[in-house]
Amino acid sequence: MAGRLVVYVEDDEHNFLLVKRTLEMLEGVEVLHAASAIEGLDLIRSRPPDLILMDIQLPGMDGFEMTRELKRDESLKDIPVLALTANVMKGVKERALDAGCAEFVPKPFNLREFRQLVAGYLEKCG
Repeated sequence: MAGRLVVYVEDDEHNFLLVKRTLEMLEGVEVLHAASAIEGLDLIRSRPPDLILMDIQLPGMDGFEMTRELKRDESLKDIPVLALTANVMKGVKERALDAGCAEFVPKPFNLREFRQLVAGYLEKCG
C-alpha cells in the first residue's frame, strides 16, 4: 500500500487529526487536509488522491455538492469518495450515495473498522 494518498475534506481540525493518526498506521499512506470544499477541490485537482474522505457538513459548499462536482470531472470521477458525518438524520445516507459517495460512515465510528475499510479501498487502487 506504499505511496497511497488520501484527502480528507473536514472543517473540524480535531476530527482530521484523529483520522490522520488512524490512517497513518497503514504503511505508506499520506493524509492531506482541506478545511472547505473549495480548498478540497483545489487540492484534489492539483494532486489527485487514491481516496477522498468527505465531511458532509462543510461551510459554504456542502459535501454533497462537492462530491457531485468531483463526479462531473472526467479526470476525478473514478476516485472513491467516502462520506463521513455525524448527521445521521433520515435521508442523509441516501443523499450521500446519490451524490456519488461509495460509502456512508456515520460518526463516531470504530477506528479499527474504519482503518480496515480504508485499507480495502486503497488496496483496490492497484
